[in-house]
Amino acid sequence: MKKIIYILVGLTISATTFTSCADDYLDTVPTQSVSDETVFATSDNLMTAINGMHRNMYYRQDDSQGRNGYTGQMIFHDVLGEDVIFPTVGNSWFVGMMRWNDLNNETAANLSYPWNFWYRMIKNSNNIIVRGGAAVGDVTKKEQAIAEAYAYRAFSHFQLVQLYANRYANGQVNNQLGVVIRLDPADNGAKARSTVEEVYTQIWSDLDKAQELLRGKTKGNNSHFALDNVLGLKARVALVQQKYTEASEYAQQAKSGKSLMSQAQYKEGFNDYNNPEWMWGVTIVGDQSDGFGNFHGYMSRNYNSTQIRQAPKIMNTALFNSFPASDVRTQVVDPTGRHTSLNLATSYSKFPYTSQKFITKNNDNNVSLGDVPFMRVAEMYLIEAEALYKLGREAESKTVLTTLVKARDTAFTAFTTTGDGYYQQILLNRRLELWGEGFRFLDLKRTDSPLNRRGTNAIGSVINNLWEIPAGSVRWAWSIPRQELNANPLMVQNPSE
Repeated sequence: MKKIIYILVGLTISATTFTSCADDYLDTVPTQSVSDETVFATSDNLMTAINGMHRNMYYRQDDSQGRNGYTGQMIFHDVLGEDVIFPTVGNSWFVGMMRWNDLNNETAANLSYPWNFWYRMIKNSNNIIVRGGAAVGDVTKKEQAIAEAYAYRAFSHFQLVQLYANRYANGQVNNQLGVVIRLDPADNGAKARSTVEEVYTQIWSDLDKAQELLRGKTKGNNSHFALDNVLGLKARVALVQQKYTEASEYAQQAKSGKSLMSQAQYKEGFNDYNNPEWMWGVTIVGDQSDGFGNFHGYMSRNYNSTQIRQAPKIMNTALFNSFPASDVRTQVVDPTGRHTSLNLATSYSKFPYTSQKFITKNNDNNVSLGDVPFMRVAEMYLIEAEALYKLGREAESKTVLTTLVKARDTAFTAFTTTGDGYYQQILLNRRLELWGEGFRFLDLKRTDSPLNRRGTNAIGSVINNLWEIPAGSVRWAWSIPRQELNANPLMVQNPSE
C-alpha cells in the first residue's frame, strides 16, 4: 500500500476527502496544485474522490482520536443507550456522550462534530454529482462514482435528520423542523431548515437515483455502494419512517441470495469485511491505521490501550440473560470477564460480562487493525421480521426471524409467544445481534422508547446517575451547534428543557 498523499482543492473540498491508497493520480499530481476542473475531469478522478469519501468514514478529524468519521459516531450512538456499558470512565473517551452532556450543549465539540462531518460529506457528494457529469473516460466508472455520491448524500441527510430533529411519525404531518438540504456545492449561504418530511423526500430521491445508476453494475468491494446495500439503506430508511410495506420488501430484496455467517465466523472478531454476511463496511490497512483512534481501539477486548485495559465494554446483563448459553451471540460475552482464550495480560482489568465480539487483528501499541461493519445481512432479517409483524403478518415474521435465530442458536426451535410478547422478542434479538454496531440510540428514538438503564449493571458514578430519559423528551433532538447558528441567520435552534 502506498502512503497517503493529501490533495487540497481550495475551500470547497475537505482535504481528507481526496485520499487513496492505490491510485497513481495521487502520486503524479503535486500537492496543493489541483484545480476543481482537474479533480472532476475524468472518471478515474471521480472514483478517487469516492475512495476518499470511503476513507473519511473512519479517518480521524478535528485532531481528536474520538472523532473518527462514522466509526466514531457509531460509538456515540451506542453509549447513549443502555446496552454498551463502561465499568469505569477509563481515560474519559465517550463519557460525556454516555452522560448525555453533549447532546443539548450547543458549544460541545461532540455535538458539532456529526453536523460538520455529514455536511462536508454532502458537499463532497454535491461536487461529484454536479460536476461529474462532464467527466470523460469510462462511462460505467463515471456512473458508479456518481451513484455512490447520491448514496452518500442520502445517507448523510439521513444521519443528520435522525440526530438533529424530532423523530418521524408515520400517519402524522411531519412538518417539524428537520435540517438544511443542500444539493449544490455552490450553495453556501444562509438557508432555513426544511421540514422532516421534506428531508426524507430528498433522501428517497437520492436513493432512487443511486439505485437507477447502480443497476447492473458489479460491486468492487464492501466499502463501495452497490445495489444490495442501497436497497438495504432503503429498508433502513423505511423502517425509521414506519413504512413497513416498503421496509419488508426492500429488506427482502437486499438480502436475496445472501447467506448468514456461520457460528464459527461469528466468533472471529468482527474484523474482516470479506465476511459473507457483510454488505457494507470499511477495511483499515496498516499504513492507514489511526492506532488508538480506530473503532477496534475502543470496542475490541484485546487491543493494548489504556481505554481497553481500564474500561472494556460490558453488555447489559438483562439483555445477556434474555438469551440461552447455546446462542453464539452470548458466547462472545464472558460472564467471568477473564477471557481465557485471549490470554490477556495482567494489566487488563477484568469485569464480568465484558464482550469480545470485536477483536483487533493487531494488539500492539501502534496499530489497532480491524474492519468495521456498517450493514450486515442479519439487519435485513431483523428489518423484514419487524416490518412484517407491524403489517399484521406475524406468522411470516416468525418464519423470517426463526431463520436468523437458528443460525445463531442451533438449539432454538420456535417462538412460543404471540402479539406484543413476540414483538419484544424481535426487539431483543435486534439489540443482541447489532450490539456495538451503532444502532441503539437511533432505535430507541425511532420506536419512541425511553432510555432506562436500571437493572443493567451500569455504574452510577460512570454515567453520572443518568438512569432514565423519558420518551418524547426534547433531549432526543440534538441541539443545533452554536457555530451554525452564528453562521446562518435563518437557522432556528431546537427547544431545550
